[in-house]
Amino acid sequence: MTTVWDSFVLGQVELKNRLAMAPMTRNRATVGGVPTDLMVDYYRQRSGLGLLITEGTQPSAEGQGYMLTPGIYNDAQIAGWSKVADAVHAEGSALFIQVMHAGRISHPDNTQDGTLPAAPSAVKPEVHEMNTANGPQEIPTPRELATDEIPRIVEEFRTAARSAVAAGADGIELHSANGYLLHQFLSPNTNLRSDSYGGSVENRARLIVEIAKAAAEEIGGDRVGIRLSPNNGAGGTVEGPDYADTYRHLVGELAPLGLAYLHLMHIGDQELLSWVRANWPQALIINRPGRDAAEVGADVSAGVADLESVGQLALSNPDLADRLKVGGPLNAADPATFFAGAERGYIDYPALVS
Repeated sequence: MTTVWDSFVLGQVELKNRLAMAPMTRNRATVGGVPTDLMVDYYRQRSGLGLLITEGTQPSAEGQGYMLTPGIYNDAQIAGWSKVADAVHAEGSALFIQVMHAGRISHPDNTQDGTLPAAPSAVKPEVHEMNTANGPQEIPTPRELATDEIPRIVEEFRTAARSAVAAGADGIELHSANGYLLHQFLSPNTNLRSDSYGGSVENRARLIVEIAKAAAEEIGGDRVGIRLSPNNGAGGTVEGPDYADTYRHLVGELAPLGLAYLHLMHIGDQELLSWVRANWPQALIINRPGRDAAEVGADVSAGVADLESVGQLALSNPDLADRLKVGGPLNAADPATFFAGAERGYIDYPALVS
């Protein structure tokens, strides 16, 4: 029986186990979006997991949503990520940088240029406030991206893919989940467009497919993963009763591209999950939010997934793999430090054996 402790070939890298760290925003980069030495330590500490998927990383200044999130669009950011990649590789793990454009989930106070959030349509999020350097601020109504701007968005993701590999990362993960820009294009309540990127399922999925193709052309499909969160409602997305048809179409369009993996946030739709497993030809990573330690490994053992990703368990237990192997006690996560602070709640969670 396959277990999470078996190795796995993912694209161009062999993973030492089938556990991945899920991407988690931590807000510890510099104001300029450069990864810090703290971030190097944070990722190094968690390199007992075979694959580390980084926090959401903006492909452009406009793509930033939150304070102190890293970018991958200038030389200083690439140099910062190179230190992270070197540290992770020195521990025998692989690193994929998640590329995330926040779309309408943003505020001008959080971006380098003070730009208004850009989105598929000028639909204000139901999430009313966002933390900024100037305190909590109401999220404004975003501007609608013009049709002739879409190629620029595609190229920003293409360049981010090239920059991630230049930094030494093993690949990228396209963030098409949790209510951010690509998910906003997919969701009919946030995409009211009447051009070739709105309306039908085919049109709403078009940008995601174009970006995946561009990234695969730039660095090879086996260096590109993608994350999806069907009908999870994040960021105010409402995908409607036919959401499963949307994802069947999207997965069907992505399948021929030879991507490294699909990272699926599973929300209990067993029929859709079974369809994806049967029709997705590459690696499938499943993330089940809220799982406890006893459940880790069940999807791999059952053949439902090739890898499993963990979030808070890895956040608060830098040596999670060692703890799971021996059934050791786990540190409790401190929500007060998830998105703020320096060392506390970031690199100071104790290891089982120090």
